[in-house]
This record gives sequence, C-alpha cells and structure tokens, in this order.
Amino acid sequence: MLRRNAFRLPRHPASVGLARRRVRDHLADWGHDADDPALADAVLLVSELATNAVRHGPLLEREFEVAVTALADGSCLIEVSDESATEPRLRSVNEWEEHGRGLHLVEHLATTWGVWSRGKHGKTVWALVTAPL
Repeated sequence: MLRRNAFRLPRHPASVGLARRRVRDHLADWGHDADDPALADAVLLVSELATNAVRHGPLLEREFEVAVTALADGSCLIEVSDESATEPRLRSVNEWEEHGRGLHLVEHLATTWGVWSRGKHGKTVWALVTAPL
C-alpha cells in the first residue's frame, strides 16, 4: 500500500519543527513504530531539507511544500519543494564553519536522494529511506 501526505508551510524557521512533527505523526499513523530507524531517519531528513528551503529559498517565496510517502515495503520518500531553481550541492566545509553539513547528512542517511526540476516553479529535493531488512 502507498500512503502520501503533502502540506504547505510558511517559509519561517518555526516551520521546520512543525514539518518534523507532521511527518513523524503521519508515519506513526501509518504503522511506523516510534523506535523504527526509518522513522527517525525520515524525520531528520525532513528537518534538513526543510531547513534548506527556509534558509535558501527565494526571498519573496512565502511557503514551501513537504510531502511524505510511506511505501508498501516500509520505506519512506521525503520531498521538499520550493520556488528556487538553484539545486543544492554538497560542498566542502572546514571544521570551524557553522553551516554547510546538511546535505552530507542527507547523503549519509538516505538510500538515495536527488533533485527534480519543476521548471519555472522551482525544484523538489527528495530523499528515500529504506526500511531495515
């Protein structure tokens, strides 16, 4: 069975915590246990991707969209969309820098991740978390 929920949030730092909570609640409602590693990884990934949308999205953009899909095998697909056409990229950071590690975390936690262009409507950054075997 495939279950998907999408919601829009204001482009504000407080929305990151709300995105985490809503994804956690949706996945729990769909049968993921609180101690499920896929649930914890999905919540952390949505936090990183939503933070990027809030911090790096276009200044005039008022909202961003979060979608979570629970797949039949227990895997989770996380999507965060904004109006910016600029694709995120991994970058080298020095140990004293405060920012720039989020995509490294995404790279480590997600089975795979990428970016879908939405043409003149920006992009969607997605990450797949597979269920443990």
